[in-house]
Amino acid sequence: MGVLTYTDEHTSLVPPARIFKASILDSHTLMPKLLPDAIKSIEFIKGDGGTGSIKQINFSGGFAKHQIDEVDEKAFTYKYTLIEGNGISDKIEKVSYDIKFEGSSDGGSITKMTTTIYTHGEFEIKEEELKAGKEKVLGLYKVVEAYLLKNPDAYV
Repeated sequence: MGVLTYTDEHTSLVPPARIFKASILDSHTLMPKLLPDAIKSIEFIKGDGGTGSIKQINFSGGFAKHQIDEVDEKAFTYKYTLIEGNGISDKIEKVSYDIKFEGSSDGGSITKMTTTIYTHGEFEIKEEELKAGKEKVLGLYKVVEAYLLKNPDAYV
């Protein structure tokens, strides 16, 4: 098994508590509303959103299942693993994400996300594929951020 790990960091004007609530705790409700053409629905097929739950995201072109490994509402941390669906293949076994939202000196937040990709065998992922995946995640983050900036009373 091969393992590839990388970390990304993003800044936002939105405080960590708000962006955590919107993008993590209420993603199953908010994301299909913000991106109806891309995300058809998000449902918990096991559990209620806490540790051990499994969340299925239904896209217009497939699905993904996330196993929630840890949710800490006080520390604004979230860990989950992509276990099935889009992104998993005969070459990629699973992808784990470790996300932490921290406060920044300007009242906004710094989001740090560590991604670990577990491959079958010694398969190498191309840089273009990594970049495309990172851009998708950043795009989702920016959609939530824009919504929160436009709606200052949401998720307070």
